[in-house]
Amino acid sequence: MKTQVAIVGAGPSGLLLGQLLHNAGIDTLIIERQTPDYVLGRIRAGVLEQGMVDLLREAGVAARMDREGLVHEGFEMVFDGRCERIDLKALTGGSTVMVYGQTEVTRDLMEARKASGAPIIYEAANVQLHDLKGDKPWLTFEKQGELVRVDCDFIAGCDGFHGVSRQSIPAEILKNFERVYPFGWLGLLSDTPPVSEELIYAQHPRGFVLCSQRSATRSRYYLQVPLADKVEDWSDERFWSELRNRLPAETAAQLVTGPSLEKSIAPLRSFVVEPMQYGKLFLVGDAAHIVPPTGAKGLNLAASDVSTLYRILVRVYREGRTDLLEKYSPICLRRIWKAERFSWWMTQLLHEFPEQEGFDQRIQQTEREYYLSTLAARQTIAENYVGLPYESVE
Repeated sequence: MKTQVAIVGAGPSGLLLGQLLHNAGIDTLIIERQTPDYVLGRIRAGVLEQGMVDLLREAGVAARMDREGLVHEGFEMVFDGRCERIDLKALTGGSTVMVYGQTEVTRDLMEARKASGAPIIYEAANVQLHDLKGDKPWLTFEKQGELVRVDCDFIAGCDGFHGVSRQSIPAEILKNFERVYPFGWLGLLSDTPPVSEELIYAQHPRGFVLCSQRSATRSRYYLQVPLADKVEDWSDERFWSELRNRLPAETAAQLVTGPSLEKSIAPLRSFVVEPMQYGKLFLVGDAAHIVPPTGAKGLNLAASDVSTLYRILVRVYREGRTDLLEKYSPICLRRIWKAERFSWWMTQLLHEFPEQEGFDQRIQQTEREYYLSTLAARQTIAENYVGLPYESVE
């Protein structure tokens, strides 16, 4: 088999890159080790930055998002018993976010891929990448007992933190940066109306709370829990009771409960690998970086990686600008580190740290007071939350 760009991974980043390149007349082949149902079954983020919303529209896959997604102009922050609204639209000169679940983004992209007729191979086992530093990289995979070879010009590694792409780069080439947090998030999804029209980020002595949503009838709630906790420890009744205890009384009174559709515990970590390119291989999204979900940056960072790689490859094929290839990693990493900083800062601000003592507690409290009391500080929160601008490719 031959293609121009081989894409490893059929999550939203791989599918979005494939759609943009297909629209630009560049041949792509997407290879995924899981089934379509498995990919769609992943419960992930639901807050899209302005930049990602614009990119989905550019890709021609935004019709259902624009019809069903919920535009949010602000969100609530609860600190020390105070409830403060961050007015995103007013503080950023008109930017907003879109609440639209990652599962729905993936579904739209899958349907667009199918409609385009561009090839995608699911259940591809034992994917291996070869000759990444050569002029013509290639990859192999097994399908129904047969070994398949794919020759290509470039490989986009969109296969996540545990995928083969990053592991195909010699360890001595990469520098890893990581912070692991001493707690996790217990998430519950339910077909209940959200407790608030906008998201609520709440600090509480018993632990952080996020009240999020996927639609006007589907809610997603999170509780900070110890890493030692198991999902089995948390019945629905216990979850709802703890959520009420951590929310302001007037908010808790509005809470509508119901049976969970899904419950899971996710550990929190910050992770970045440098560089994000090795020869003709480009790492995209979770293959290169992880953020704690506090700042709603994971999927959005993947989208900005996609935008950068897409624009570089278009210029390579149309203008012969191969000099731009080496700019992929520096351009992406500048935005990634800013988003990592914001996600780390939000995590530090809102969570209870088990080993934190008096001085650190006072600093944390003072940070919260400062960032809610000055216009400049609130603008900083708002401009980071809606997403920093995508850097141009030059």
